[in-house]
Amino acid sequence: MNLQNLRERHQELIDYMKDSGYSNDYIERVKREINKIIANADYSDWQSYADIYRDYANQGASKAALSHKLASLGIIERFDVSGELPDGRTRQRIITQGQEQYLLPEFKHIIDTFRESESRRGAKKPTTIHAQAGAAARFLYALQSAGINSASEITQQSVIEAFMDKDGTPRWGRKCKYVCSIVLKANVPSDPKLFNRLMAYLPDLRETRKNIQYLTDEEIISIKRALANENSGLSLRDTAIGILAYNYGLRCCDIAALKLENVDLAGEKISIAQQKTAAPLELPLTIAAGNALYDYVTRERPDNGCEYIFLAETRPFGRLSSSSLTHIAAAIMKAAGVRQNPGDRKGFHIFRHRLATALLGNGIAQPVISKIVGHTSPDSLNTYLSADFVHLKECALSIERFPLRGEVFTGE
Repeated sequence: MNLQNLRERHQELIDYMKDSGYSNDYIERVKREINKIIANADYSDWQSYADIYRDYANQGASKAALSHKLASLGIIERFDVSGELPDGRTRQRIITQGQEQYLLPEFKHIIDTFRESESRRGAKKPTTIHAQAGAAARFLYALQSAGINSASEITQQSVIEAFMDKDGTPRWGRKCKYVCSIVLKANVPSDPKLFNRLMAYLPDLRETRKNIQYLTDEEIISIKRALANENSGLSLRDTAIGILAYNYGLRCCDIAALKLENVDLAGEKISIAQQKTAAPLELPLTIAAGNALYDYVTRERPDNGCEYIFLAETRPFGRLSSSSLTHIAAAIMKAAGVRQNPGDRKGFHIFRHRLATALLGNGIAQPVISKIVGHTSPDSLNTYLSADFVHLKECALSIERFPLRGEVFTGE
């Protein structure tokens, strides 16, 4: 691992963090990490920053300590490898590298072939291709760890053992099986007999469905009250984000990616290209959403020239990351006094669920709902049908033909 660049230029990183308003504690933490890396590099077998992080994990560091290490290493890696200075949104590339970097050349070639094939096809976003390649890499790495060193050595039993625990419980689900199948399919042209056989080895996994939590009428009232109350303890930023999530069911990534140019106050509309699908979406700007955005931008938002609407509340006031919206959703639930029990669903996706379910219950056509919530496939609405109580009641069977004793209903 060549650290010459870090040795020569690390003071530049520290000076930039000081000038950008990072806290002294944070700067000292990064500085200590740099000194430790430089001091121990000659005595360790590190090949990447992922190896450094993995050493900390293997030493039994606590979850909180690992989180701090990950943040510091992410900043240092970006600066050392790519020359990028921190912007308040540390990209944790250390984790995203995953097992792919440890694959044998033949297995790595399978992943690379998939990447090239999908990139040429142009039907998927680069982030989707990256995520699917990572999932398939975990599968191939599991085979490799079991002693399989080439595609020709893969057996049906080895595939089953990679997917299943010893007690027969699936280690990975149907989604992982689907991803593995499309990665293998991309390699079929190079060796049809081999890769068609490998695809046939993928196990037939039973589809499992979880009970999806939904917002009750009482919870909805409490949330709307909290978002409308200036004394709820929520910042103007968090209130605006909550109103957008509640009214439109927007994904967190789309809210975080909103730019000033996406909101047309005069035309009363919001126009975006969805982050997940790249499909355009135009929504009417409600009075509540327009007022909330105006209040945040004019009264609270730092005026730093950033094109994105929602910014972090601490220096250097960079663009708000989509992962930060998870904490904002939890803050809104707390302000509303709802969903505070362990295991309660608190993320903004429950707002998407509420919107889709409400539209279904009011008889809105499914293609229209799919367009509103930004789904490209009508089948994506199937998970919301379980909470469409209005129409589910129409499917209920009468029990008139089944004689029951009166106390069943009276409780006597």
